[in-house]
Amino acid sequence: MATLCRPAIAVPEHVITMEETLQLARTLHADHPQLPLALRLIGNTGVQTRHILQPIEDTLKHPGFTWRNNLYETEAKARVPAVVRRALEHAELTPRDIDLIVYVSCTGFMMPSMTAWLINTMDFPVTTRQLPIAQLGCAAGGAAINRAHDFCTAYPGANALIVACEFCSLLYQPTDLGVGNLLSNGLFGDALAAAVVRGEGGEGVRLERNGSHLVPDTEDWISYAVRDTGFHFLLDKRVPGTMAMLAPAMRDMAEPHDWNVSELDFYIVHAGGPRILDDLCKYLDLAPEWFRYSRATLTERGNIASAVIFDALERLWDDGGVAHDARGIIAGFGPGITAEISLGTWSNGAGGGAREGQVPSRPLPQPA
Repeated sequence: MATLCRPAIAVPEHVITMEETLQLARTLHADHPQLPLALRLIGNTGVQTRHILQPIEDTLKHPGFTWRNNLYETEAKARVPAVVRRALEHAELTPRDIDLIVYVSCTGFMMPSMTAWLINTMDFPVTTRQLPIAQLGCAAGGAAINRAHDFCTAYPGANALIVACEFCSLLYQPTDLGVGNLLSNGLFGDALAAAVVRGEGGEGVRLERNGSHLVPDTEDWISYAVRDTGFHFLLDKRVPGTMAMLAPAMRDMAEPHDWNVSELDFYIVHAGGPRILDDLCKYLDLAPEWFRYSRATLTERGNIASAVIFDALERLWDDGGVAHDARGIIAGFGPGITAEISLGTWSNGAGGGAREGQVPSRPLPQPA
């Protein structure tokens, strides 16, 4: 059975704090008629720090789409290999053991894809399958896990490498002044992630079932307008309320597996914003503590798009993991509106015994 192994995460060195973000908004948009609303929305995100690719003074410049996309490619090639190497080490594999590379990103464009560059640069077999995913936004991390799971199910014993590279700061558009745009400027951060799905062996989340759910007639709620100046992010004010439609999909997917989605042992979900997590608590009847890893990602790194679920999963590992055979769910949400959902159980590897420091199944959440 395919196992999602420990992810590797990396963030750029430049940091912007919540207070710096708010002060920039006050300075840059002093005459904006809805500035008080935008400041309140940014403050309510709970994002205290974000990592960005360039110093803030350079981030605020727009030298053109060509320059930005060249920077995306240069920085991706400089930063991805180290993350990949750590993910392979976590899985106790080498590049020669990988049969599929899934590369997800919605913040830059390359053709040939980064997958081809990785194969040529890092000694992956020339027979390695390539699956670049560019248009699922924040849901792409979940989609990558699901497609890797499908591949390892179709080819037992095969291994898949997932890479997520999101430089959201390269999407800043100084002329986009809608409240949704101002909110996005204070919400998104940059990060890279990689993880291996092993077809056999390994410690991590033993993937058992996956599925997708699209909410009809919501295509324009999260989207890009592609213009001469690059990607212009559009965020509808109805997006924070989507859990009313997606939480039931999570429940429906678990029930045929004879699982109650409100009684699992761990939850790794996309932290698009605090309302997403608050509504999941409401609709799934869960205490806020169940989403502590996703909340920590949001607080410390902001919305890092497809990399969120890997960052949250890495925090679960840092916390000692959970007991062998503990049941959990991984879910990414993004444009469409789309949910990509995985169900799995925790595996301590071949021995299956508990490790020191691991949390028992279904621990009682403690108030913060």
